[in-house]
Amino acid sequence: MTYLWKSMALGCLIGLAAPAMADVKAGVDAWQQGDYAKAIAEWRPLALAGDPDAQFNMGQAYKLGRGVQPDLTAALDWYRKASAQGHLRAEDNLGLLMFQQGDRANAMPFLQRASMRGEPRAQYIVGTTLFNGDLIGKDWVRAYALMTRASASGLPQAATSLTEMDKFIPEDQRKQGLALAASLEKSEKTGALAAASPAPAKPAPVRSATSAVRTTELPPSTINQPAPVATPPAPRPAPKPAPQVAVAKPAPRPAPAIPDPAASGGWRVQLGAFSEDGRARALWNQMTGKVSGLSAYQPYLVKAGTVTRLQAGPIASSSDAARLCAKIKAAGADCMPKKM
Repeated sequence: MTYLWKSMALGCLIGLAAPAMADVKAGVDAWQQGDYAKAIAEWRPLALAGDPDAQFNMGQAYKLGRGVQPDLTAALDWYRKASAQGHLRAEDNLGLLMFQQGDRANAMPFLQRASMRGEPRAQYIVGTTLFNGDLIGKDWVRAYALMTRASASGLPQAATSLTEMDKFIPEDQRKQGLALAASLEKSEKTGALAAASPAPAKPAPVRSATSAVRTTELPPSTINQPAPVATPPAPRPAPKPAPQVAVAKPAPRPAPAIPDPAASGGWRVQLGAFSEDGRARALWNQMTGKVSGLSAYQPYLVKAGTVTRLQAGPIASSSDAARLCAKIKAAGADCMPKKM
């Protein structure tokens, strides 16, 4: 989800002159009106001067390619600067983007903190990691709790993974996970209330600010980069191995397994058709290591008679699907765009 932030109102205007903060607000107003160049002009000098809100907004602009050319390295740099000053949304986005770019070990501390604050994409990633025992050890109770919270937020991948976890995690551990999920929900609400409460008066100067502003989430069709969540492999229980990619069920289900195409794109790309599921999974694991950005999409194993088709998506448009196919073909695999 895309956020543009101005700091919480603190009452007294102490330490920082109000006109400087007005520029941050003016940039947000320009962004919401579609004048991205003006927004960048307002934020850049403040970001260079060390304003964490402006730094975070610059990171958003470079990630989305609005008012500037898309540059994920620059986005990471601005997120990192804002995060170093305690900007929590910048830290959330820093961890997610680092994970998407393949720096998974270094992203994990940021993602763990973000998951405790209730960031559903971070909860999904950390929950999968804890279930598989990758990077931070295995903890099925905590994995189930985080995946439950991510699923409750409406993240479709989390709902799918939670169903897979049900097959392998013992009932007593699932019950412990549900109890922990309820505790986490209370902590998230408490943290949100604390963040919204006025800050106590301090003897040291406090910077002035205006009220916080969020934009609505931008439709994927307007975003130049894939969504910032890289989809980890599906849970791998021990000792019996589980599939490494999510399987698209042929039987109808009450709720769709993927977001509505109108909201998340009506296209996929197909990487091939196989007589065995294992070959499809092996190709997916191989190509996500070769094709930059492919892991940001959801894998699907679609049954068609005796054949299993490996697809990835959802993708916003035919042109985006064509560009992704070009990268997959350059890595040595077949690919074709598919309208869903």
